[in-house]
Amino acid sequence: MADKKEQKEQKTEKAPIAQKEPRAKTVPRMKKRYQEMVVPTLVKDFGYTNPMAVPKLDRVVVNMGLGEAIANAKLLDVAAAELSAIVGQRPVITKARKSIASFKLRKNMPIGAMVTLRGDRMYEFLDRLFNVAMPRIRDFRGMSPKSFDGRGNYTIGLRDQLIFPEIDFNKVDKARGMNICIVTTAKTDAEARGLLSHLGMPFRQG
Repeated sequence: MADKKEQKEQKTEKAPIAQKEPRAKTVPRMKKRYQEMVVPTLVKDFGYTNPMAVPKLDRVVVNMGLGEAIANAKLLDVAAAELSAIVGQRPVITKARKSIASFKLRKNMPIGAMVTLRGDRMYEFLDRLFNVAMPRIRDFRGMSPKSFDGRGNYTIGLRDQLIFPEIDFNKVDKARGMNICIVTTAKTDAEARGLLSHLGMPFRQG
């Protein structure tokens, strides 16, 4: 009887749960480039004595305005889905701040979609933008070096979402433009241009 009881207790014992080893986090290619190549280059070019003074990327804001959504609110769902596929993050719907009678616009009416990217997603998006999307722009000759705002931030205006490979050409009903604002910690436009140039931004020459 004792032997049967011991065998029963052994059967009821649960096997130890195997713990999964944590996956090694991959560092985005552009972030690695910034840490290993861009920082030493900027220190040499601008003579920074404090490593914390070296400019870096703070955030990227992608905004897609949809004036036609006033008449057809369903367009916002389509635009939000496309923006989500491009940036890899769910956008928020932006609303009108005030009413404009001539445009039949009322306050708090949804008129666009916006995403703010930080951290690894920011680096991954800019890597795809610089190296994949921009070369697909028709008659592309480089980005204008005059689009800085005087405080180290750079704004890009795109006319077409089809330059991003995440968008299926056959499912697009209309070309939609977007604004991309790259916010940096640089204090001057020269420092911001140096940062973006070394990260791979294809600026127009001459």
